Amino acid sequence: MQYRNLGLFIDGEWIDARERRTIAVLNPSNGTELGRLPVANAEDIDHAVAAAVRGFEVWSEKSAYERAGILQRAAQLLRERTQRIAELVCLEQGKPLADAVGEVKNLADIVAWDAEEGRRIYGRTIPSRIPKHSLATVREPIGPVAAFAPWNYPALLPLRKISAILAAGCSVVLKPAEETPATSFEVVEAFIEAGVPAAAINVVYGDPARTSEQLIAHPEIRAITFTGSTAVGRQLAKLCGQYLKKCVMELGGHAPVIIMDDVPDVEELAVATAYRKFKNASQGCVNPSRYFVHESIFDRFVDAFVAKTRTLRVGDAADPGVDVGPLMHERRVQAMQSLTEDALACGATLRCGGRAPDLPGYFWEPTVLTHVPASARLMNEEIFGPIVPFNPFSDLDAVIAEANRLEYGLAAYAFTRSLETARYLARKLRAGMIGLNTYSLGVPDSIASPETPFGGIKASGFGREGGCEGLEAFLETKLISEYSHQ
Repeated sequence: MQYRNLGLFIDGEWIDARERRTIAVLNPSNGTELGRLPVANAEDIDHAVAAAVRGFEVWSEKSAYERAGILQRAAQLLRERTQRIAELVCLEQGKPLADAVGEVKNLADIVAWDAEEGRRIYGRTIPSRIPKHSLATVREPIGPVAAFAPWNYPALLPLRKISAILAAGCSVVLKPAEETPATSFEVVEAFIEAGVPAAAINVVYGDPARTSEQLIAHPEIRAITFTGSTAVGRQLAKLCGQYLKKCVMELGGHAPVIIMDDVPDVEELAVATAYRKFKNASQGCVNPSRYFVHESIFDRFVDAFVAKTRTLRVGDAADPGVDVGPLMHERRVQAMQSLTEDALACGATLRCGGRAPDLPGYFWEPTVLTHVPASARLMNEEIFGPIVPFNPFSDLDAVIAEANRLEYGLAAYAFTRSLETARYLARKLRAGMIGLNTYSLGVPDSIASPETPFGGIKASGFGREGGCEGLEAFLETKLISEYSHQ
């Protein structure tokens, strides 16, 4: 497909490079340059915030019903553009086209859900202790919001932030990933064409540390929403605390998977597990990443998993039949090599993969390791790539303790035919989202449903995206106390 011209979007204007520094946008499947992206300077960021302030005044004054109608029109445009946006995801992020369509086809449902939630922002009345006195609360939009989105779901994650922010009546300055700008532009254009005031959505790119610090410090930015690594999230949360800004932090994960000995079909589950594990080249925060399989079925499960893994085709995301596309950067390939070498040095056994294939682009073979010691980095650091550690277990409480050992708490998964065991696992596993006998946390082929809250505990963040909880961070509660002289 033809790649679009790249620019910033500020106050309703697409701004090209002009005198600005540019950075290359690369196709991760082959390393070729797709285009040059202008980097916002300090003046651009201030301009974007000033526009968002004006946009907020216009957008927040519209009725919830009018805003909902505009968002519903945006949802329809997104439905019509599913294929085009999916092709950009495939090109920029390296997700095989079928998987990219799975990501993009959920966008419209998210916007439609948020549109309706925006009409249900209710206050309440409170009985007063004083005659002729009334007490009531109203929920009001907080103001301009700064949103930071990563590259691994380049359509879904910016969309989910924009949609909730607008549904709450706020404006937004969005900093998506520099690696996937054209995808973000297509999402933003759907909202603008649907009738959202241009100044209410602004898009900037630049050095992540400098851009985030300037946006968070700006007195007109009233809330922050960030999806990314725990390390960066700690820094941004610290800045939010310094400037007393509300924030949502959706951070890293290292999701454990516990597979009990009573699962009905060991081999069938192993094959389904391999498919799920290597989707998006395993670049996902809720991706299942530490596998604990009961010792009585361990060999059968791992053998079937390895056999299926060996059949997965690795290659250019645009090629039909490719199952596993590239990683996003060369540094991700280096990270996979380092994690694998460390695990082997700690005594793990390599069952398949373990190297970068001889392909252009940024690839790592789907890799399976067994009997990986708890001291290995692989069992402690977020993997974010196609490496799978398997360990056997016999004691349920001991494996739950190991699953809960890390600071992460985003997602956890467990498989068992026993209702009693399933309920016990759901109660004991420490994570914001639990999948029981499923790897889906909502809509198939996507990472979440519009109607379900998405987020973690511990070092995996706080606040939620999606569901009725998804608008909370962008609203303030005002108490109105009124005395009547009548």
